[in-house]
Amino acid sequence: MTRSVTAPELKRMLRDDKELALLDVREEGRFAAGHLLLAVPMPLSQLELRVRDLVPRWATRIVLLDDADGLSARAAEGLEGFGYTDVALLEGGLPAWKVAGYQLFSGMNVPSKAFGEFVEHTYGTPSVTPEELKALLESKRDLVILDSRPMEEYSVMNIPGGVDVPGAELVYRVHDIAPDPETLVVVNCAGRTRSIIGAQSLINAGIRNKVVALRNGTMGWHLAGLELERGKRRAAPLPTSKGVETAKAAAERVGRRFGVRSVNQETLRTWQAEAEHRTLYLLDVRGPDEYEAGHMPGSRNAPGGQLVQATDTYIGTRNARVVLVDDTGVRATMTASWLIQMGWAEVYVLDGGLLPFGLEQGPHRPEVPGLDGADHEIGVDELASRLGSPTPPVVIDLARSPAYKRGHIPGAWFAIRSELPAALERAGSPAAVVLTSADGLLARLAVPEARTAGVADVAVLQGGTGAWRAAGRPLVEGAEHMASETLDVFPKPYERDGGIEAAMKEYLTWEVDLVNQLQADGDVHFKPYE
Repeated sequence: MTRSVTAPELKRMLRDDKELALLDVREEGRFAAGHLLLAVPMPLSQLELRVRDLVPRWATRIVLLDDADGLSARAAEGLEGFGYTDVALLEGGLPAWKVAGYQLFSGMNVPSKAFGEFVEHTYGTPSVTPEELKALLESKRDLVILDSRPMEEYSVMNIPGGVDVPGAELVYRVHDIAPDPETLVVVNCAGRTRSIIGAQSLINAGIRNKVVALRNGTMGWHLAGLELERGKRRAAPLPTSKGVETAKAAAERVGRRFGVRSVNQETLRTWQAEAEHRTLYLLDVRGPDEYEAGHMPGSRNAPGGQLVQATDTYIGTRNARVVLVDDTGVRATMTASWLIQMGWAEVYVLDGGLLPFGLEQGPHRPEVPGLDGADHEIGVDELASRLGSPTPPVVIDLARSPAYKRGHIPGAWFAIRSELPAALERAGSPAAVVLTSADGLLARLAVPEARTAGVADVAVLQGGTGAWRAAGRPLVEGAEHMASETLDVFPKPYERDGGIEAAMKEYLTWEVDLVNQLQADGDVHFKPYE
């Protein structure tokens, strides 16, 4: 039987400087409503898809969190079955943590969000209001607006005239974008964190231009009654050779100021050989396209700006070794400087960057434990035929709810995998079910659970809903046939179905207030530098 730890015991574990993976196995919506500061979201429904990337060492000390509703015990059974050897449950779950008088935090990526506020308070990062920026644009002031988010976020909405330059790319590319020191550089994101971090990155790098953050980002712009652009794809070009050399010099200055350490290839190989005894994350901080064109074996893509913005998305074990890599050292050094200030003690940059040989191509393919393969997969044509029969099966779609709403197989029911038995009841307790998901992978993992829930005839759509779409089959939009609540996601304020402006104001207030709550918790200590 899996052991448990009390809330005071866990509090001591969080401060003992040993490796610890604190995994919250509730769905994202419940996680965002209240969680431990250093908890990593690891929904039970996605466990196999995420755990090997976030917790790569089998002997890692793991503590699982839930609402004292049995989810942690289910997750522990799975983890121990995969081969994890040091798994514990928080006794009494989050209710016990709260009763003990400890803090719970709402929202997502809280340590990173709080860090952004810390940076602004510590360094006095200058900013302009949306109204001030609008006036500058109307006055024809020489300026550039650099949006520090990934392209998929930028294209949803951006400040008019803004160019996409994701966080870690700013110091790398700015010297060609704004070569005239008289050009004002304005950095924005959707809200606050990446605006602040991005602007302060350029200031730390010592560029000659005046740099400011756009206060409250695109949400602040919208709340000021100003128009946003949508659907744009403007991206900053790769830097020239002169731009790269200037960026290298700037990054070297930043590295010296914040004590960024490097490791050589030989040391990295030694650490990789020790990975069974000490967790190692090898993270490539370049953009996804560059990563897929050629990356080091064993590395994962973690674009630098996103790694700082959402560290818990990429690193699941506290007090682990982290080695960052890119081609020139600029993006790795800038990212490392922020992780060090966030309190990560063992962050390093790979000396010499990527070697020009032995690289792998393509996207990262995570290890998925428990994936033995479905013994009854059916193709698109067979499913279409069965759906047209007198006794059609019920299609259960395990995709994330936004994807389901954008397009699902006609007649399909949405369900969250961790709630599959209850969802099947709401779908009429069918005798025959076809499971699908975005690419079919999650559906394959859910086959044993559907059978345990009493479904006699379980099949999986080969290639998932993506294969159905690729075959030109019809899809239906909307939130029909919802067998589970949409607790699998915590929507951004601008993704809400209604009350968007109120949600934006609430979110921005929440970000600003995080610093005070962080001080009350006491488990994270950011590092200011002169």
